[in-house]
Amino acid sequence: MRCWRPFSIVLALLSAPALAQPGESPLDASGWKPCGSAASPLAGVPPGEGDSEPGRLVRGDRVLLFVSDDGVHGLEPWVSTGTGGRGTSLIKELRPGPEGSEPTFLTPVGDRVFFVADDGVHGRELWVSDGSSGGTRLVKDIWPGEDGSYPRSLAEVGGLLFFAAGDAEHGRELWRSDGTPEGTFLVEDLEPGPEGSSPYLLTRGGDGALYFVSNFQGFFMRLMRTDGKSRAVELFRRSSEGGGLESLLAVGNKVFFVSSTVHDDAMAELRMTSGGAAVLVASFHTLHDLVGMGGRLYFSATGEGDSMGEELWRSDGTRKGTLRVKDLRPGAEGSSPSGLAVLGRRLFFSADDGVNGRELWMSDGTASGTLLFADVAPGAQGSAPEGMTALQGQLFFSAETPGRGREPWVSSGAPGSVTPLDELAPGPESSNPGGFVRSGWDVFFLAGDEAHGRRLWALPFRPAHSCDDDAR
Repeated sequence: MRCWRPFSIVLALLSAPALAQPGESPLDASGWKPCGSAASPLAGVPPGEGDSEPGRLVRGDRVLLFVSDDGVHGLEPWVSTGTGGRGTSLIKELRPGPEGSEPTFLTPVGDRVFFVADDGVHGRELWVSDGSSGGTRLVKDIWPGEDGSYPRSLAEVGGLLFFAAGDAEHGRELWRSDGTPEGTFLVEDLEPGPEGSSPYLLTRGGDGALYFVSNFQGFFMRLMRTDGKSRAVELFRRSSEGGGLESLLAVGNKVFFVSSTVHDDAMAELRMTSGGAAVLVASFHTLHDLVGMGGRLYFSATGEGDSMGEELWRSDGTRKGTLRVKDLRPGAEGSSPSGLAVLGRRLFFSADDGVNGRELWMSDGTASGTLLFADVAPGAQGSAPEGMTALQGQLFFSAETPGRGREPWVSSGAPGSVTPLDELAPGPESSNPGGFVRSGWDVFFLAGDEAHGRRLWALPFRPAHSCDDDAR
């Protein structure tokens, strides 16, 4: 009996630089840049009877793939070429009628995008698309019937897709696919029988292997490694009671993960493997927002027995090399860094030093090079930057300022380059932009206003010398 259910339908500066004012264009650094400050709502995604609510945005082969409901076809896969080309349109109606196929887990592999959908006949199964109607098809009916195999935890490794899926004989186990029916098969039956090992957190390591977590006999969670050819190897195990394994992240040739407990003395153990047995790096009271930069792991944490509060930390995978980068807000409250994003050789994040409110900070990994980057909204509250995303040498994010609400901003990372884009919800209302993705010569994102609801937007974004070139 199947016991799972489908998911429903994302340089060191000496002082903080001055902000560019609306209308100014300081983004003249080499490389890519926005062509102006005005984003456009995309045609072909009508609101229908309710709000059009595009799903996750994924860069395909020169096009953007996403999920939307136009009020007629239900949630289905869509494609957009942005501000040029063919425009924005429904790729294919996989499930005729208003219910929709509800695509999830859009995952690019080479020039195609894999996803999970229900066409009303085969249940939730694996699909693939090249962005065209003819190139969008069911990969394989893994578990025949109206329920399907419910693929999830999709991950690309070595040009192949690995994922967890279930069938009647093996339960939920590890599968792989090259996009063809014959090239889609069970990798290994880790827990023989119909219950399955339920692999999750599938992650490509720096060594090209696949790392993942699986259940074992219902009592243990195991970190596993496989090259997809030989049998998977266990690297770490812990009891399934009172905690979990989470946050797998490859940094260089190391894979970091967190082993957490949820008891009264809740702790988060940072562990690391280089392909062999996992080792304990350090223990923390809180640990989140893991990101890699320059071969090191950076994260927000409160140290074990620490009275300094949550701050920015770094680790090279050893106990000695795991330390707090800087105490931005002395005392027990901490600056609570969040939204860590890497732009070049610097880390950008949101933090509250207790003086400037929650604002945009940057770090080169040293205490002296960790500084307030921009005081976007002067005062004790700050602009609370969110959704920091580095794209082609530019940092896109949302920030909230008096009189403008939460709107899109961009920075090249250079002094004075923090620039507001045009308001999408004029006045004090907020458009709450997020999900920034570059595809072709546009940056796509989601944003909304009271009149139209949440829509897909595109901002022309090209190599600096091409902004005046209309050719695509």
